[in-house]
Amino acid sequence: MALMPKRVKFRKTQKGKNRGASFRGSTLSFGGFGLKALENHLLTDRQIEAARVTLMRHLKGGGKVWIRVFPDKPITKKPAETRMGKGKGLPDHWVAVIKRGKVLFEMDGVPIDLAKESMRVAAHKIPFRTRFITRAEKA
Repeated sequence: MALMPKRVKFRKTQKGKNRGASFRGSTLSFGGFGLKALENHLLTDRQIEAARVTLMRHLKGGGKVWIRVFPDKPITKKPAETRMGKGKGLPDHWVAVIKRGKVLFEMDGVPIDLAKESMRVAAHKIPFRTRFITRAEKA
């Protein structure tokens, strides 16, 4: 089951620029440990799901996990072997716009060594640099 909005106001959006740092969602809100983005990037629904599944498998049902990002931007694509022009393509998949500093996942109820290892495994599914953070540090 892919993550996507139930409904949107506009079916297609413009690309936009992904610059600057995230101020909202840059601190831990729910758990004691988190995974923070260090680069600006687009994170697809499949990448979020892959990271979530690996996180859950590594925790073996223990602890609680919060996903702090949601893919709400449609990415369009034209069919293969189609000539240029004739308008914008149809929505293909959904992405979350990630700015550096954004907390992607949070976790609680597990020891720090298990949390760190779980986040490391999940970070391998994410196509940009991330950092493990704890509530103790001010980051």
